[in-house]
Amino acid sequence: MKRIIRCIVKSCILFISLSILWVVVYKWVNVPITPLMIIRKIQSENPYTSKHQWVPLTKISKVVQLAVICSEDQQFIKHNGFDTKAIKKAIAEHKTGKSLRGASTISQQTAKNVFLWPHRSWVRKGLETYFTFLIEIFWNKERILEIYLNSIEMGDGIYGAEAAAQFWFNTSAIALNKNEAAAIAAILPNPKKMLATPASKYIQKRKKWIMSQMQNYGTLVFEDNK
Repeated sequence: MKRIIRCIVKSCILFISLSILWVVVYKWVNVPITPLMIIRKIQSENPYTSKHQWVPLTKISKVVQLAVICSEDQQFIKHNGFDTKAIKKAIAEHKTGKSLRGASTISQQTAKNVFLWPHRSWVRKGLETYFTFLIEIFWNKERILEIYLNSIEMGDGIYGAEAAAQFWFNTSAIALNKNEAAAIAAILPNPKKMLATPASKYIQKRKKWIMSQMQNYGTLVFEDNK
């Protein structure tokens, strides 16, 4: 029994050490590939091609940054990785009989996309919480947003803002306008099935809502400097 306990303790220490090192490395090193990209390729029955081009946050239009924040996580700049109000609201709605909706922040989505697999489970959720905690400690908000905008799926086989801008609007991420940025942000809940253009009535409605939120949000300002 002592050997088993010792082995478990050593394994935990090794995991914690390696995971911290992994997160610290990505503070400076750009993420070359994510687990989702690998899974999509393995699951594809047809020849699979993906588009992914990393660009620094300075090469991604401010309206894109603002659009995804307004669409996905309006408290991103203020919270420490978890939006407790959104979580409590989702739980309260679920208790009334509504389906349990997601309340994941951009930080949580980044942790999941970069370090974990997409399918839901309690194990993955626990690891997502752990990695969210780590990236909030070691990365600043700008780095989290930069990695998020370069790693998330923005179309079928389209990863990151630069590839999305080229695919959907034949332009670069820095040149996207407010309408185009809102269209890309609008498809994030289901980028494999939704189209940024031509936009369905549902996407048009989401675009209108996102653009309204962008107007209300005002100027995007980062305050931390870790």
